[in-house]
Amino acid sequence: MPIPTPFHERTAPLCTSMRWKDWAGYHAVCSYGTYMPAEYFAIRHAAGLVDVTPLFKYDVRGRDAAAVLSRIMVRDITALKVGQVVYSCWCDDDGKVVDDGTVWRLEEQYFRMTSAEPAIGWLMRFVRGCDVQIQDVSRQIAALSLQGPNAREILKQVAGPELDRLRFFRLLRCRIAGSAGASPSRVARPPSAVGPSLVASSFDAIITRTGYTGDLGYEIWVENRHALALYDALLAAGKPHGLLPAGLDAQDVCRVEAGFILNGVDYYSAPHCLIEKRKSTPYELDLGWMVKLDREPFVGQAALRREHARGPRRVLVGLEIDWDHFAALHAEHGLPPEVPTAAWRTPVPVYDARGRQVGYATSGVWSPTLKKNLALATVRPAFGKVGTELRFEVTVEYERRLCKAFAAAKPFFDPERKKATPGGERVESAPGSSER
Repeated sequence: MPIPTPFHERTAPLCTSMRWKDWAGYHAVCSYGTYMPAEYFAIRHAAGLVDVTPLFKYDVRGRDAAAVLSRIMVRDITALKVGQVVYSCWCDDDGKVVDDGTVWRLEEQYFRMTSAEPAIGWLMRFVRGCDVQIQDVSRQIAALSLQGPNAREILKQVAGPELDRLRFFRLLRCRIAGSAGASPSRVARPPSAVGPSLVASSFDAIITRTGYTGDLGYEIWVENRHALALYDALLAAGKPHGLLPAGLDAQDVCRVEAGFILNGVDYYSAPHCLIEKRKSTPYELDLGWMVKLDREPFVGQAALRREHARGPRRVLVGLEIDWDHFAALHAEHGLPPEVPTAAWRTPVPVYDARGRQVGYATSGVWSPTLKKNLALATVRPAFGKVGTELRFEVTVEYERRLCKAFAAAKPFFDPERKKATPGGERVESAPGSSER
């Protein structure tokens, strides 16, 4: 039975669509209104506010904290500076991806890690004999994702002008000016939350310049008892800037445009796979840019060295589905072309130009911003080069047809504002990276 997030008292009355889903054991809004594109356009043209509390969160402390995380991750966590955040994945001994998430360095010996799936069992495999303490804080920390071109101006109203100095994939520990309208006695807290429900006029928060939309954005992390004060403060500050609460459906459209993968959709966690074919390596998921092979041993290193030498058996690519051909297939039946407003997650076969299957697409969407029909696809390496002509299976009037498509570069949508500072400086990531 899902439980409410600490923001539920505010989000429930706003969810007039009554469309919810279970996300990691929490009630999560799919869309607030019956017309989801309004929330998508808020993210792309103003700002959207998404409750991302269900993400799993782990605090890792101790003298060996950096070494343990580096042992687990494909990235060298010892190289992180205090205040830096990185996107990473971690693998099993065979180099197959277990999950992906972020790692923050809060202090020299204090890190926080986020993940899509519960990770405490995996983490505890590697701490024996080490000076490290791991605490699951998933149900003590509430989180909001504020995304869109107006996000900085909104957040500055409650976090202060120092937000201007926060660079892409960095974090800021600050005081938030809370809203006096919050009701501390009615904060919706999970059963495991402890401590008095007191909301001060200002409170501690961590802001990370991260998100899952590929746009300018921030994620704000606070103790559960301050959740309603944070929500009220952001809604009040965002009202003049067009801020709207946004659900997971709108975020899903944005993440496909940004070329971001999703665990359980675009790949499967290796320990959950019943057959070897379903497992994926970082190189197969276009995450090879984050793998640092020439360093101290880490889980899966030997297998990934072998794969790096021979090349992956498949690759993840962007796919642009030819609109003229798509429309022509519908016109044969006297129908206009039709695409859903929401992103889809049903696997679809992908073929070469001669009609031989060479892969499959796992996520897709009609992009309202780019005016393109897009997908994320896994194909054989020979067909992953940008511009390669492919075929995408579509169903028109109950008939399966092959529509022309082309391999495309990711991200599809990559605005300058995502990484730029207020002065216009653009901070570059590693070549080919899809850091969120």
